[in-house]
Amino acid sequence: MIGRKPQIITFGETMALFMPDQNHSIERAEKLQQGFGGAESNVAIGLARLGVDVGWFSKLGEDPFAARIVKTIRGEGVDVSRVTYTDQASTGMMLRELVCGKVAVHYFRKHSAASIITVDDLDEEYIGSAQILHITGITPALSQSCKQTIFRAVEIAKQAGVKVSFDPNLRLKLWTIEEAREIILPLAEQADYFLPGWDELKLLYNTADAAVIDKKLHDLNAVSIVKGKGDSNVIYENGQEVHVPFYPAEQVVDTVGAGDAFCAGFLAGIAKGLSPLEAVRIASVTGSIVVQTHGDWEALPTWKDVERRLSAQEWIER
Repeated sequence: MIGRKPQIITFGETMALFMPDQNHSIERAEKLQQGFGGAESNVAIGLARLGVDVGWFSKLGEDPFAARIVKTIRGEGVDVSRVTYTDQASTGMMLRELVCGKVAVHYFRKHSAASIITVDDLDEEYIGSAQILHITGITPALSQSCKQTIFRAVEIAKQAGVKVSFDPNLRLKLWTIEEAREIILPLAEQADYFLPGWDELKLLYNTADAAVIDKKLHDLNAVSIVKGKGDSNVIYENGQEVHVPFYPAEQVVDTVGAGDAFCAGFLAGIAKGLSPLEAVRIASVTGSIVVQTHGDWEALPTWKDVERRLSAQEWIER
């Protein structure tokens, strides 16, 4: 069963999301708004809106949350044909609130359906037919079987000549930094595109010394795109570093989903045959747009939105 052959494929947990009104805590809220969120599905929706053929899959519970998630993602134009379901576990859930001006997330994902995904849930032909496989460091943190599944997916991609994109998406609520290093750093060594944040790198490499981190990035085979190093994003490629200034945001409202929007913009550029520099410029725009409103994926822009922003902005390189 191959059917549709998306350019980019990604997989990982997407959870039902509940939030109070912006000015209320969960404890005091009388009503909660329902939505959903997941790093990989956010990226998939972002790619679809940018005109890229993309597929996303996961394992979900046989419950109304799963139905809502799949219907919405399918409605965005993402291929969901490889999603699987189980009656042995429920779809994960998270609650989000503002506490003292900062976002606080409460997860209900232990023993979730996504955490019991296995290598048997991988369609090797499907993955092998793509141009890029995009993964994050969230999935291997969920369980031993998820860890095995991620490494097997990368192996399938490598054997088929499919490029691997990896966003570490470090979540220390899911595992310790020591546990994360044992998995994330080997995955970075296998990636073709590595998309970490500068603050994540300081934790992963256990140093704040920029020269040490720079050397470790140059030692990787990947084209590394580092988000938020000083006042720019930095491309590490072939021993060179190129600084790309942030695209300005008129007002930062909510940073949730900004990293996923950045990944979607970058991968869309690569899928369209652009250079890493041009792709990072697109990524900077998509990230800028998303932080100016609330939501995980709701504000992700279309390709026309990005083109309008780029045509209105002069870029100054340094």
